Amino acid sequence: MTKAVLKVASLGDLHMKEDKTQSFRELFGEISQAADVFVLCGDLTDTGKPKEAEILAEDLRACSIPIIGVLGNHDYESEQAEKVADILKSAGVHLLDGQSYEVDGVGFVGVKGFIGGFGRRMLSAFGEASIKNLVAESLNEAMRLENAMRTVKNERAVVVLHYAPIAETSEGEPLEIFPFLGSSRLGETIDRFKVSAVVHGHAHRGKYEGRTPGGAPVYNVAFNVQKPTGRPYALIEV
Repeated sequence: MTKAVLKVASLGDLHMKEDKTQSFRELFGEISQAADVFVLCGDLTDTGKPKEAEILAEDLRACSIPIIGVLGNHDYESEQAEKVADILKSAGVHLLDGQSYEVDGVGFVGVKGFIGGFGRRMLSAFGEASIKNLVAESLNEAMRLENAMRTVKNERAVVVLHYAPIAETSEGEPLEIFPFLGSSRLGETIDRFKVSAVVHGHAHRGKYEGRTPGGAPVYNVAFNVQKPTGRPYALIEV
């Protein structure tokens, strides 16, 4: 089935903790009423512990619409990302890591992304082996995104990331940490394809909306970023 307009709710950086002091159950129920699909943009847990994922998974059961997501850097902190992913998948999350998934005629493509900086100040593979390895990881994530995009046959496509693909939606963060917020390599890859929307998180103090150099709309949906809905989640029509 193909919908003329798909309502996409998107949210990142939930940072679920073990102490259960915050519940998202009511918010997820609200999202189910407002949107056709719910997209999560990483840092779903605070320190990447399976217990944190289990608590979030329980809250996600309140969501009655399809859920799509990617992991973020915090989800890797405890070196148990595979367990975290398995727990979230068991709760019905279609977790993307270089794959695509279709909902009502819209293709969703997801990777975590990586750091490296933006524009002319983007880090290059020069110098120490450790720097070259870092740039290689950034290039690898961009390549995995490109390979996934090539599998999408839909007229409409949404790219799901954790790290930012442009500097514009990171504005408001300290300049010193810009190289660690994302990479223009992701934006360059996106601009090789027809993309309806891009959502990402990670930049908690960033700006809600921007565009890639090629004109694709980009939305920073980190929990603390102010959104037009007045709610923690963004609502985007695709």
